[in-house]
Amino acid sequence: MTTVRIPAGWPANEDEARAVQDELRGRVVHDEPGPPPGTGHVTGVDVAYDDERDVVAAAAVVVDAASLEVVAEATAVGRISFPYVPGLLAFREIPTVLAALDALPCPPGLVVCDGYGLAHPRRFGLASHLGVLTGLPTIGVAKNPFTFAHDDPGTARGSTTPLLAGSDEVGRALRTRDAVKPVFVSVGHRVSLDNACAHTLALTPAYRLPETTRRADALCRRALQEATPRH
Repeated sequence: MTTVRIPAGWPANEDEARAVQDELRGRVVHDEPGPPPGTGHVTGVDVAYDDERDVVAAAAVVVDAASLEVVAEATAVGRISFPYVPGLLAFREIPTVLAALDALPCPPGLVVCDGYGLAHPRRFGLASHLGVLTGLPTIGVAKNPFTFAHDDPGTARGSTTPLLAGSDEVGRALRTRDAVKPVFVSVGHRVSLDNACAHTLALTPAYRLPETTRRADALCRRALQEATPRH
């Protein structure tokens, strides 16, 4: 487990954080398809918090995209690096997530975030932020649609409807299990929306959420418990 310090110069308030988003948003690459689904490595990242103790734990879990077997995993723990502000959650998570990714013994391949990329009020969610900082292809697969409108997809697995900001498609509602609530997929960096949805379906053979997210969630919760033992 890696212990993380808040980086020097990290944004200290909302105005500074929004300025960083504005600067980095222009670096997002939208015209690459990304790695073919079912090939190479796919890495899930997730975080868990203990706000009372000012601790955040991040996990990165690498799976083989074809078999979904775990290839490698790493965790990092640090101080919470930003207050809770909707739309700026990446600033609470990025330092520890980057440390967990850096601690992996192998290339992460595509990174799947439990959150948003383009489907974000400022079009720059965690998946986009992480992709720009690392150069890795990234997607966001969220449990809820944030503030965006969508029609309910058909009940069959694989059905989609656009996630809309006005008339702009910023992501898709994707049914990963028959007649189960959809997930909300958006591109982060260097991946097309079609491929982001295809990757998500490849990662959900048995459950609503991607295997990468499920495993990273369990691992970061365990890392948080180990870092903040209660007697």
